[in-house]
Amino acid sequence: MRHHLYNRNFKFISEPESFDKYTDRELLQYCPGATMYMPGTKDISSKLLSGRLAGLTSFVLCFEDACPADEVEAAEKNVHSMLDKLTSYIDSKVLPPDKLPLIFVRVRNLEQFDHFAQGLTEHQLKTLCGIVFPKFSSASGRQYFDKLTELNKRFSEKLYGMPIIESTEVAYKETRLEELLGIKRILNDYRELVLQVRVGGTDFSSVFGVRRGVDYSIYDILTVRDCLSDIVNIFGRNNDYIVSGPVWEYFRAPKELMFDELPTHGLDDYLMKRLPIVNQEIDGLLREVILDKANGFVGRTVIHPTHIKYVNALNAVTREEYEDARMILGNSDGGVIKGTGGNKMNEIKPHTNWASKIIYRARAFGIIENEAAYIRLFI
Repeated sequence: MRHHLYNRNFKFISEPESFDKYTDRELLQYCPGATMYMPGTKDISSKLLSGRLAGLTSFVLCFEDACPADEVEAAEKNVHSMLDKLTSYIDSKVLPPDKLPLIFVRVRNLEQFDHFAQGLTEHQLKTLCGIVFPKFSSASGRQYFDKLTELNKRFSEKLYGMPIIESTEVAYKETRLEELLGIKRILNDYRELVLQVRVGGTDFSSVFGVRRGVDYSIYDILTVRDCLSDIVNIFGRNNDYIVSGPVWEYFRAPKELMFDELPTHGLDDYLMKRLPIVNQEIDGLLREVILDKANGFVGRTVIHPTHIKYVNALNAVTREEYEDARMILGNSDGGVIKGTGGNKMNEIKPHTNWASKIIYRARAFGIIENEAAYIRLFI
């Protein structure tokens, strides 16, 4: 798989690298990008085969919120069947490997994870990248990773775990820090199996009876912003784990795009000054992704295919960012030097973690000329 396959005519300064579930974890953790959630009852193997989902780079088949309890058994059978078909397509070269997204399943609970795992075969695991653990907590988290470890040993495979932090213990201020530190201790024990840490913005919002409108960002919702801030503080420090952003709930497929009317610079300016680019729903998503990047998130959950290319495009790295990152990582003497654009200082030691993140994002999402190129990448 490779990012931005929907736009084969775009000229990168450096193209994104190809990846699959066997790519080294240090790079792979940056690669999911816009991870689309869908019910476990949905079979998209025919769409992948026909190339109708060219921008899709990772998706989650859900047995939890998106799947009614009385349909879980049917959903498990559907996922097993779909994994079998996709592996056969790859083995027979009917489906090129670069068209196979990273595939995950979100289990409902520990018991359902165990039941689903019992039906898995070695053949199916060739196209399954990992398991998403909902409402991950310090009380039950270790059991999830123990089951995952057992599954990997059984098949001599590498399935990753992606915990979703979304519980009330994290939402409530008085229990948040202790709970997050408890989760961190568990993840540290299974570090090589943790691909990303995911967050549940909708679940946090529901605790407080709030919901952001289309004109607001999740970062405008104070109680939720506090949760996200502490999660990044605990798990994102020193680039310990990659934390992905929460879902944006609004969508509307644009009929006419306004890109030709825009100037050749200042994408951030347009969005932050709320000048229209695509439409209200997509512009809100773009604003939130810009704030994701500013706060250290990489990629995010999406629930509509129209969101995919916008999230993945904005995770591409500009030439100036990349050159600054190389300058910082290539200087072992410390100190301060002028940035590539002559418009900022690069302070070697304080900016090292940022630079490392930029280099990996550049490998995963590619390097583009400047901010104006984001718009051409959207098309």
